[in-house]
Amino acid sequence: MYKINEVFETIQGEASYTGTPSIFLRLQGCPVGCSWCDTKQTWDVDNVYKVSLDETVEKKADSDHWAQASAANILALFQSRGYTAKHVVITGGEPCMYDLNPVCNLLHENGFSTQIETSGTFEILAPAQTWVTVSPKINMRGGFEVLTTAMQRANEIKHPVAMQKHVEELEELFVKTGVNPKLVYLQPISQKESATKLAIKTCIAKNWRLSIQVHKYLGIN
Repeated sequence: MYKINEVFETIQGEASYTGTPSIFLRLQGCPVGCSWCDTKQTWDVDNVYKVSLDETVEKKADSDHWAQASAANILALFQSRGYTAKHVVITGGEPCMYDLNPVCNLLHENGFSTQIETSGTFEILAPAQTWVTVSPKINMRGGFEVLTTAMQRANEIKHPVAMQKHVEELEELFVKTGVNPKLVYLQPISQKESATKLAIKTCIAKNWRLSIQVHKYLGIN
C-alpha cells in the first residue's frame, strides 16, 4: 500500500523529460530534511490527515492530507479520471521509502512509462525500465547518506544549486561513489538570478545540462 499526497496531470518541467505530458504521483513521507524543499507538506505521515483517494486528485492547494492506495487503486484512479498522459512521475516526499515494483510493473503492463524522482538516500526498488532521476541530497539535516547503489542506478543526476559549494559537493560525491554519470543537470534553486548564472557557467564548463523548472515559469504544477 502506498501513501498518496497528490495526483495530477501536467507537463514535466525538469531534466530529460521536460515537455512530456505526465501524471504526477506524489507520495507522502520523507525524513531527509532538505532545507530548500518545496514540498514540505509531504514530510510527515499523520493519521489525522488521512483522507479518501479522490481527495488527493488535482488539489487546489498544498496540504499534508494523504490517502492510502494499492497499485490497482492507483491505476483505476488514472483510468477513471480519463488522463491521456502515458508517462507517470513518482515523486514525493521520498518515493523510494516504498517498494515501487508493484505499481511500476502494473503501469508498464497497461501502457505507461514510469519515472522516479529520488534523493538517492534509500535503496531503489523499481523495474529496470523505470527511468530514475537522482537529485542527491548531500549533508541534509536528516543525516542520510546518498547511496552508491542509487547513484549507480540513476539514469540522470539532477542537482539543485545556489552556491559554488553545491557544485563542489556534487563533484565530491562522484569521486566518493566512483560514479561518472552520462547525464548531469544543474537546477538553479528558486530560479534566483545568481544561481541561474552559476548553473549556466558550470554547465558550459563541464558539458553538463541545465534544468530550469519550466513548469514554474509557465505557472503550472
